[in-house]
Amino acid sequence: MTEIKAHTIRANGIRQHYLEAGTGAPVVLLHGFPFTNHTWRHQIPELAKRYRVVAPDLRGYGETDKPVTGYDKRNMARDLRELMRALGIDKIALIGHDRGARVATRFAKDHPEAIDRLVVMDNVPTRIIARDFDFARMAKTYWLFLFHLKLDLPEIFISGREEQWLRHLYSEWCYNPHAISGEAFETYVAAYRSPGAVRGALADYRASAEDLAQDTVDADVKIACPTLSIWGAEFDGVGKSFDMPAIWSEMATHLKTFEVPQCGHVPQEEQPGIVNQLLIDFLDSWVG
Repeated sequence: MTEIKAHTIRANGIRQHYLEAGTGAPVVLLHGFPFTNHTWRHQIPELAKRYRVVAPDLRGYGETDKPVTGYDKRNMARDLRELMRALGIDKIALIGHDRGARVATRFAKDHPEAIDRLVVMDNVPTRIIARDFDFARMAKTYWLFLFHLKLDLPEIFISGREEQWLRHLYSEWCYNPHAISGEAFETYVAAYRSPGAVRGALADYRASAEDLAQDTVDADVKIACPTLSIWGAEFDGVGKSFDMPAIWSEMATHLKTFEVPQCGHVPQEEQPGIVNQLLIDFLDSWVG
């Protein structure tokens, strides 16, 4: 059985918590909202058979520090770059889901020398969402982008109701409303009940204006490394609303795409068998 170890280390001025397993070429997994690195529990054991897998909690999430500032994606990508330096890692294969995919995309543009290949899971880039703004889509799926921007009020509504809040999001986002339940659900509830957890996660969204400004400046710069875009076929906010191959063709030069059937917003948890095989195949030639 693969041993997964939990560590903390100080990098880019914050205390970062991460899971690590396996040896070989390094593969980094970045979770999204509202998750923690626990979301990769189905991937870490499989990938660790061939790779050194590192799965940090992002700034503001899980057991990583939750400072008041620093949530723009350029700085969150710097969190990862400094974590790599602290761990003695020069180059990685990078996999990001949701908000983690936004960090991963910025990392690929800001630190091209440090990435060999990129996987983005169920993510429409910030710049594309802003460009293709649609009130009907916003009201149905992207309401939380606006709700989370309001200072203090979301925390008031969510505090003490973390279980109901997460249940609503997971049930609405997953093809099977009960895909995230039991031990996994309780782990997430406990994580978001910890001090500063909700505020930290919302701060990620509250950096959207900075993120958009950063993405606009280098909009014409395509990601150079091989890129795989994966999304769930049944999620209104992504696969059902956007032409994902066309969108990611705007973003990356060397692109592969895959639509995961019977899957919503969280492919790594809803269809882990399919996702694991996609990742194993895409990473096959990565030797560090």
